[in-house]
Amino acid sequence: MSQQPVEVERVGHVLVIGVNRPEKRNAWNLAVIEAVAQAYQELHDDPQLRVGVVHGAGEHFSAGLDLAEVGPRVAEQGPGALAGSTGVDPFGVWAEPVGKPVVLAVQGIAYTLSIELALASDIVVAASDVRFCQLEIGRGILPFGGATFRAPAHLGWGNVMRFLLTAEEFGAEDALRIGLVQEVVAPGEQLAAALRIAERIAQQAPLGVQGTLANARIARRDGVAAATEHLRELLPEVMASDDAREGVMSFLERRQARFSGR
Repeated sequence: MSQQPVEVERVGHVLVIGVNRPEKRNAWNLAVIEAVAQAYQELHDDPQLRVGVVHGAGEHFSAGLDLAEVGPRVAEQGPGALAGSTGVDPFGVWAEPVGKPVVLAVQGIAYTLSIELALASDIVVAASDVRFCQLEIGRGILPFGGATFRAPAHLGWGNVMRFLLTAEEFGAEDALRIGLVQEVVAPGEQLAAALRIAERIAQQAPLGVQGTLANARIARRDGVAAATEHLRELLPEVMASDDAREGVMSFLERRQARFSGR
């Protein structure tokens, strides 16, 4: 039986998405792009799923795009080919972003799209042996998964121009310093650490989590005024939810809340 390029597993309310081409350093070919997009669509659509975790099998997260295969498709269809065929783009650039949190676990080589996927994710856990590199300019092209505008906006201009314009590698310490990653662990522990974070998120009220994520994204993209208006419209619905009532009852009864997402 042939190996699946992406393995998808449900662990409670968490969808675990693993790129599984270790013999190719998990380079993303067209099959990987499509399978990851389909998994993100599943995460987005299924009310039982509350958080996603993305990782790469083996020693490395990803060497980037398999340009020999993906390059001609991008040349023919444009950069939106990176998003796959669904309505949800894992990079949140060429179609809508997934509406639920994503925790990324990276290790070893984490080149090009790895950084852009980190920028599109909500929390990133890195093994201490991670080696980031945005090397597109060394290949005669430029990034097209969000690095050119997300990284300067969120990580600091000088920090970002250093790795965007030099194609230099940088490691976990620098990634943590500039805010690309939020936690550094020993090699081999990154997936377990990401799952712990995802499971903690999954225990919270889904409507509150998704509303928080949506409101923060609006603030980042459109500014405080737009986020304030969104919050004004969203809050009454959340406050009237079963989960809000459960939150109050669990507090009064001094027990763990059991949220349903309704």
